[in-house]
Amino acid sequence: MSRRTARREFLKFLAASPYVASLGGIAAFLRQGALAQDAQPHASSVSANVIATPAEALNVFDFEEPAHRKVQPGHWAYMVSGVDGDLTVQANREAFQHIQLRPRRLRDATKVDMRVELFGAAFSSPIFLCPTSGEGSVHSEGELAVARAARARGALQMLSTATSFPVEEVNAALGRPVWYQLYAPNPWEACEKMLRRVEASGCTVIVLTVDNTSGRSSETYFRTRPKDVSQCAPCHQVVGTDVRRTHRPMREGLEMAGVLSALDWDFVDRIRQSWKGKFMIKGLDTREDAALCLTHGIDGIAVSNHGGRATETLRPTIEALPEVVAEVKGRIPVFVDGGVRRGTDVFKALALGATAVGIGRPLLWGLGSFGQAGVDRVLEILQGELRLAMGNCGTRTVADITRAYVATPQRGR
Repeated sequence: MSRRTARREFLKFLAASPYVASLGGIAAFLRQGALAQDAQPHASSVSANVIATPAEALNVFDFEEPAHRKVQPGHWAYMVSGVDGDLTVQANREAFQHIQLRPRRLRDATKVDMRVELFGAAFSSPIFLCPTSGEGSVHSEGELAVARAARARGALQMLSTATSFPVEEVNAALGRPVWYQLYAPNPWEACEKMLRRVEASGCTVIVLTVDNTSGRSSETYFRTRPKDVSQCAPCHQVVGTDVRRTHRPMREGLEMAGVLSALDWDFVDRIRQSWKGKFMIKGLDTREDAALCLTHGIDGIAVSNHGGRATETLRPTIEALPEVVAEVKGRIPVFVDGGVRRGTDVFKALALGATAVGIGRPLLWGLGSFGQAGVDRVLEILQGELRLAMGNCGTRTVADITRAYVATPQRGR
């Protein structure tokens, strides 16, 4: 094995390491000095393996370090961190290693079809782009670059309320309406005004996020962001050592007192009565709440723990998924995100009952490193890996992927 290949294999080992994941990934690991010598610009090891173009990437992890080098330190610290000890971030990724594939052989792999239909709209694969706030802080074209890549690859894009660009502009770049992720503004009048704007833009699906209503303990972010935040002044309001984001186009013209923290099922009912399109809830991970979704007329569920950024539950979403799926019994679609880095991860989630599978940090790595071209390549890699997994496991369509194609002996299932 050549020295270059050995280093690449070592980096892949680091990428799979729970310890490295707990630090926020390879880039954070390098930044904290564990491989400081190799990380120097003059070194012939790690530096030599950092991709210079999207085409050089062999997997989505290859985008992490180039993004780390280009994204401003404070924004990078926010992107890679979780809450408390970052253990839920680690758990999301590590849980996929306990799920095995059960391939069926001697089936024609030339007829694989990844296409799916979600709420009446057709997409090229079940891989969707999660709503991640303020993508303009990662790349100047932000959500517009993501939208153009999604359009080129036929992917679903969910847009955060905290978008850097207005929904109208993102819809135009995407060529179809996004699915709009809603942080419900307070008071209700502001929320209703936002819903009417989203509706007028052509959006027919909203996704209410409910797993981060009381704030979060962002230890790693506060420890690793720059101590001098005065550099943030041009883009943010800086008050002492606190940085407050100021440009949020979807909140312009609203008289609001922040994001509503008193979310309950009565508020859900109020939205259900006001919104005539499809209504999903994002951030549920129990059968009890799944049952309540059915009672309250919710059209879909997104099993999510905010990428490990809401509460240190230590419960990976891929393990929460089966009980939610079992509860809804196919009556409404169930989406999932959290820790997805491989096409085989997508396959495993689909086998456990997911309708569609989301990526968050990988899209930000691609965006931060090369803009639209980076996101495009991330999608190309994951869609290609999923196609390979489907062909090698003997599944021609997404509907063919069932529980029979995975085993989880380590977890007693």
